[in-house]
Amino acid sequence: MLGLLFEAVQSVIFRMFYKDNKTEAFTPGFILVLHTFGRDLKWNPHIHCLLSEGGIGNSGLWRSKTHFNYTFLRNAFRTALLNLMEKKLGTAFKKVKAKCYLDHKEGFYVYAKPNRCDPKVVTKYIGRYLGRPVIATSRIDKYDGDNVTFHYNRHEDDQLVVETLPAMEFIARLIQHIPEKHFKQIRYYGLYARNRENDKKINLAIAKEKRKVILSFNRWRDCTLASFGYDPLKCPCCDKTMLFLELYHNHQHISLNEMYERSMAKFHSRAPA
Repeated sequence: MLGLLFEAVQSVIFRMFYKDNKTEAFTPGFILVLHTFGRDLKWNPHIHCLLSEGGIGNSGLWRSKTHFNYTFLRNAFRTALLNLMEKKLGTAFKKVKAKCYLDHKEGFYVYAKPNRCDPKVVTKYIGRYLGRPVIATSRIDKYDGDNVTFHYNRHEDDQLVVETLPAMEFIARLIQHIPEKHFKQIRYYGLYARNRENDKKINLAIAKEKRKVILSFNRWRDCTLASFGYDPLKCPCCDKTMLFLELYHNHQHISLNEMYERSMAKFHSRAPA
């Protein structure tokens, strides 16, 4: 059933981009992370979504998008999720579905920060939510052999709450969030998905003056440094510059000149006439 959360969010995001650009389908890139726990460690499944502020069209045109309609997101997410649950559970779910519409007239809860993030903020966000445990050890204040005391800031009003539980109940709250074997709690969609068909169009979305810089193999080191902030030839242990000797692709040796020629040939085949 947790997989339905991913399906619902995915459908809502694609609908949102299509809704604003009916003349052409624009594909965004987004990462979905499932968390089943709240700050009090109780069962509270929800999705964190990292979404690109724009998407690429069928023609290779990039369209920026900085406004997201929260009212649409709340209502569309409620409808998509409840419809998927009814399809999964059958007609027995109709009464619960009707009650959800009655109790949540303004849609399900959606929170989003209306600001454009810089790379450092995005990296911090990804690092926090993708690798986040159910509870940090810094939030566990005391264990006396029988009870565990921990604290958290209540989400509704940010007030500090200190809670003490018997050790076995504390463990029970933790282990309920262990996912089923092979269940993926992090999933990639749109431009971030693997084996996507629009790979060949992404190059066209890059400004023409930057294409040669990205595709020129001779400037691979500079591009890596500019894009990711580290020198690929500098040893992280001794800080000395390593010497680039050979390159292998599919177990075959490739010379630098050959790799450069391949990159340029690929570039010219993708570039518009």
